[in-house]
Amino acid sequence: MDNTLPPQQSMHGLTFNADLSQGPFYIDGQDTTPKLFRKRCEELGDRTAMREKTFGIWRSHSWSDYYTRAKRIGLGLVALGLKRGEVVSILSEDNKEWMYTDMGVQGVGGICSGIYTTDSASQLEYLVNNSESRFLIVENDEQLDKFLEVRDAMPSLIKVIVIEREGLHDFSDPDIIFLDELYEIGAKYDAENPGVFEASIEATKPEDTAILVYTSGTTGMPKGAMIGHGNLMYSVSAAIADAPTFRTDDQICFLPLCHILERVFSVNAPIAAGSTINFAESPETIFDNLQEVSPQTFVAVPRLWEKIYSQVSIRIGEATGMQKWAYSKALQAGAARAEAMNDGKEVPFGTRLSYGFWDMVLLRNLRRMIGMDRLRRGGSGAAPISPELLQWYASIGVPVLEGYGMTESSGVISINGSKSNKVATVGQPLPGAQVRIAPDGEVQYKAGNVFQGYWKNPEKTAETFTEDGWLRTGDVGMVDNQGYVSITGRVKDIIITAGGKNITPAEIENRLKFSPYISDAVIIGDKRKFLTCLVMIDQENVEKYAQDQRVPFSNFASLCAAKEVQELIRDTITEVNKDFARVEQIKDFRLIDVLLTAEDDELTPTMKLKRSFVETKHKELIGQMY
Repeated sequence: MDNTLPPQQSMHGLTFNADLSQGPFYIDGQDTTPKLFRKRCEELGDRTAMREKTFGIWRSHSWSDYYTRAKRIGLGLVALGLKRGEVVSILSEDNKEWMYTDMGVQGVGGICSGIYTTDSASQLEYLVNNSESRFLIVENDEQLDKFLEVRDAMPSLIKVIVIEREGLHDFSDPDIIFLDELYEIGAKYDAENPGVFEASIEATKPEDTAILVYTSGTTGMPKGAMIGHGNLMYSVSAAIADAPTFRTDDQICFLPLCHILERVFSVNAPIAAGSTINFAESPETIFDNLQEVSPQTFVAVPRLWEKIYSQVSIRIGEATGMQKWAYSKALQAGAARAEAMNDGKEVPFGTRLSYGFWDMVLLRNLRRMIGMDRLRRGGSGAAPISPELLQWYASIGVPVLEGYGMTESSGVISINGSKSNKVATVGQPLPGAQVRIAPDGEVQYKAGNVFQGYWKNPEKTAETFTEDGWLRTGDVGMVDNQGYVSITGRVKDIIITAGGKNITPAEIENRLKFSPYISDAVIIGDKRKFLTCLVMIDQENVEKYAQDQRVPFSNFASLCAAKEVQELIRDTITEVNKDFARVEQIKDFRLIDVLLTAEDDELTPTMKLKRSFVETKHKELIGQMY
């Protein structure tokens, strides 16, 4: 190995920095993602890098395919005028072309920026202009229409490239070409300039900006977080020890690749590990795709883990008395085993025997039903998750470990490991990372994956750091004597009641969301005498309840208005209230009687409620409760 590299350690078949407190950060001797990408493609060649469904059939694509396609996209863009340090935006659902573009753009020294497919034409205009993108890759005619609506307002663009021709066979426009044409341009440029792509990859440096990830815009307009190659290499290498991914692993990509969690987990980690990515057909088919793929590692947001639990709960509710009894006994055995393992104790012989029996009789089939019979490690991030939900998964033999991070920390700050897991915490800081708690309770962070700043926004960048250079997370939390980090809420979300009591609403909201009938909840009460709550019901589960109870309803609004549904939610809130002090108890509630999607202002594309939007839009409902 090159003697100029820092001391290296080997783990899980990979080598990386022995000391992660300072960079540059290496994985298998490579200090940028494009260099590691080239190395993996050379090593793995015809092995499967990714799978994607075409006409209902899973089709494999090799590492050689990955490299060739990325190379042609990168060189095609260079031939059309892309220069190092310039931005290319992608407006597409997750697919192989998204990753080809990502690696192709980074390979020629460009910066790749993702745009959510749920964004409107005006949001597309803002993101392209703010990033000064030179090229825009769109998936299909639907996304192309957004560009056409605002094309005159985006002067920085040289060309728009469309991935799919369907519905556009007779379309012609001098500013727009199709991806197959870009491949041809790239192949021609490569033939005339051999070795240029490889030289461009070699020229990438850890301090170069690799990607732009726009914040979700919960407060003000989205900001483009500049994340460097070194930042990404640190995030991946620091997570290797407790969250390994192997070459034999299957993973599922289903969260938008615009989001930093999915970007690191589905692009960077598989390149490091050589694992296989399987693209979900859509967010709506994720449960079917989980059953088909049965991944060894899987990371999701709490909303999905809650949904799986809700579906199981509803099925159990429909079971016979004997089946319900068996499920209860199996859960008891699983909980006893999980408790011993979580405490670091040896599982008692009787507990092992009981669990083994119920695992064979019931739990194994349950895991197969939800597509997690091969799961070695599940991860939850991007928002808080209920500890009760994590305990349920542990009881059925599905290890779901919570982590914590943000866009500005390149996705990761702390994680629970398989051998160092503490439920109700977000784990210990990454190796080489530092976490401290400010006097006002804010979690602050310093490590090699702290971002480079916001794109062309030095004022906001300065606000994100303390005077001594620590990243302000905006989260309230604590660190226990074992180094485990707990997050209790957002600094800006702290409720100060009229009586002067400080309340962080996240814990109460998470307890409510553990109910299969509640999809989301927002606690209200700042500067008020008592707490109230706005509730989003789980449409599927509440509709099923209403049908079983013969409750008449004609649409979602009438379902929310039904007396029996109101009582169902009231009973859930009453039960949750028992675990909180009187000042923290919810005195009244209202149901939001419109279905929300990521296109609505109230939700981010990763399905997190924007508290300020919710409170403003539903001011009348809130007023009724006071």
